[in-house]
Amino acid sequence: METLNITATEDTPEITFNNETNEFILSGRSLPEDVTSFYKPVFEWLEKYAEETTPTITFKFKLEYFNTASSKIILDILMKLEDMMESKENGLKIEWYYFESDDDMLEAGEEYKELVEIPFHLIAC
Repeated sequence: METLNITATEDTPEITFNNETNEFILSGRSLPEDVTSFYKPVFEWLEKYAEETTPTITFKFKLEYFNTASSKIILDILMKLEDMMESKENGLKIEWYYFESDDDMLEAGEEYKELVEIPFHLIAC
């Protein structure tokens, strides 16, 4: 299975899902015009990845900003990861990065942490 690489634009995040290192990173700004179409390859890739033996995964959210439509997609990604964790005996760790001065991103991370049963770490940078 190949690594998923999507280059960032002004309105879309960089996405790097590396199946060799089992480190998945979503970084930048998420304001796509059509959020469903933009994130479709992400869900397709995760679906294929879930069919394989999945070792411990580290999923890093390093978002500077995201819009309301993206917030729903982020929750959908977290729910998909939670399903993957329950269906297999793999480990999963979420790392939510935020700037110390960005209370909104901290609060968003805290809210997501409450919604899923996945080890979820809030990391100030």
